[in-house]
Amino acid sequence: MVFYLTQGADAAALGFIDALEQAYVHIGRHPATGSPRYGHELNLAGLRSWPLTRFPYLVFYVEHPDRVDVWRVLHGQRDIPQWMHAPEDLQLLPRSP
Repeated sequence: MVFYLTQGADAAALGFIDALEQAYVHIGRHPATGSPRYGHELNLAGLRSWPLTRFPYLVFYVEHPDRVDVWRVLHGQRDIPQWMHAPEDLQLLPRSP
């Protein structure tokens, strides 16, 4: 989205936000419909992805019984496996209940 804003493409940036919101609604209602491809490739159980409409981005998420956690929103032409790994110096803290 920042790219679209820096290029003076306000309408495109708003369209991106709309597409992202639509993806979140869909994922919230039908989380099992996302592709498990990268979950299998990366050996990350439960990881799924859903493409944005009209934009070359994927939403990566994991379904839980009481919520859906969005992990990343990445451009589909990126090196997805590289971008899905947290930096070694980043310590992930457990979520509080």
